[in-house]
Amino acid sequence: MTDPAAAATQANPKRVRTRHFQTAKETGIKIVGLTSYDQLTAGIFDESGIDFLLVGDSAGNNVYGYDTTLPVTIDDLIPLTRAVAGAVTRAFVVADLPFGSYETGPDEALHTAFRFMKETGAHAVKLEGGVRSAEQIRRIVDAGIPLMAHIGYTPQSEHGLGGHVIQGRGEQLEQLLADAHAVEEAGAFAVVLEMVPADAAAKVTEALRIPTIGVGAGPHVDGQLLVWTDWAGFTKGRIPKFVKQYADLRSTLAGAVKAYRADVEDGSYPTEAHSYHE
Repeated sequence: MTDPAAAATQANPKRVRTRHFQTAKETGIKIVGLTSYDQLTAGIFDESGIDFLLVGDSAGNNVYGYDTTLPVTIDDLIPLTRAVAGAVTRAFVVADLPFGSYETGPDEALHTAFRFMKETGAHAVKLEGGVRSAEQIRRIVDAGIPLMAHIGYTPQSEHGLGGHVIQGRGEQLEQLLADAHAVEEAGAFAVVLEMVPADAAAKVTEALRIPTIGVGAGPHVDGQLLVWTDWAGFTKGRIPKFVKQYADLRSTLAGAVKAYRADVEDGSYPTEAHSYHE
């Protein structure tokens, strides 16, 4: 018989570790992740029980104003990761390795991973690619650094993939499975499946011992990850099909700004209550 106290601890640990990802897969507990790029949101997400926070290279679109993630550098992400890691007490913080910081080989990948672990306080790193990145993954893991893999649609390869194209359909399923097995065998503790058909993601999830984290991969995975500005309603323009918006913070913030501007312009702010006196 399962000990209720032990089960509760596994479902809601004081500090999430890699072992909790594995336990979640084995017990059917869903893993919940969000991106974060700053201290304020990281603290809120942590207090709200989010299991892991990814300081993603999606900061290129959401912080730095780039059209893609490709221009993002290590030096762009290190201060953001440091801010997020310093704000949490429970959540597991994963740092993205940006484009151009690991592709040339295991030595470069390990050097980049060392920088993130030493300079940010992150608990793990993430990189893109399956079979093609297996040696980099193995080198990083052998050095004692936890690594989350990322296969399916890999944004850093968007030009090579022909744009935002769903991966793993039809004959591509064989390659998706090969990539999944490659990252597991190389030592990744979890793998992100992005923009993959739900049935294909289900097959990968069933085939692997490590947990799968879906980003537009349907419900039959071990956990979910979303870019927080998408689900919170900050993002302007096209929203991916897989995103459910849980708030409309863009409209809320715009309304507050307009109210503030009106109060300043008509003299109703500041009032006596907002003023200092001798």
